[in-house]
Amino acid sequence: MQKILVGLIGVAVFGGVLTMARTEPVKAPAPTIDATLAAAGAPIKKAVLAGGCFWGIELVYQHVLGVTNAVSGYAGGDAATANYEATGAGATRHAESVEISYDPARVTYGQLLQIFFSVAHDPTTLDRQGPDFGPQYRSAIFFRDAEQEKIARAYIAQLDRAGTFKSRIVTEVAKLPAFYPAEDYHQDFATLNPNHPYIVINDLPKLRNFKTLFPDLYTNGRQGL
Repeated sequence: MQKILVGLIGVAVFGGVLTMARTEPVKAPAPTIDATLAAAGAPIKKAVLAGGCFWGIELVYQHVLGVTNAVSGYAGGDAATANYEATGAGATRHAESVEISYDPARVTYGQLLQIFFSVAHDPTTLDRQGPDFGPQYRSAIFFRDAEQEKIARAYIAQLDRAGTFKSRIVTEVAKLPAFYPAEDYHQDFATLNPNHPYIVINDLPKLRNFKTLFPDLYTNGRQGL
């Protein structure tokens, strides 16, 4: 299902119930198992996360201190179906995802996940985020190596044990087969279109929540949104 907007309120009918994107943050505790900060000059690392529409995920991580780039794209399927039209049909195994390039001397993988669970999306809704539903909008962490897998699985278990959310986390943790950048018009969409109703309703609240809850990790980014 493509992104929809009913009037000026981002809602969708799911199981007969109107739904909206979660705008209230849940401050997740820091992960007890995490990578340590690397020495200055360490190589840039990458993380791939999916949590609904990639516009909002990309927007949040463009403002994380230590993130050098955030790219919207597709992960979970193969190259032949790595496009918006095919992915929107919901049968490709792709999820709308964001590839995050980050400096491990300034921010850890666990901190990226803490932001992911706290403000970037709702990890308790299966195949759905606010007004968008289908497997392409699922919550997923695509790990690149054993360390990322260990941190991700341990953190989800930690949050569930602590009862951080009212429902159990449904985030998929899977090995990244490949990441495919999305079409050019999706890149920087929220930054370039801050007055778009979908962005105003569903994504700008995430950025405000991030700035409030993680001031030490917030940076203005290119456009100073």
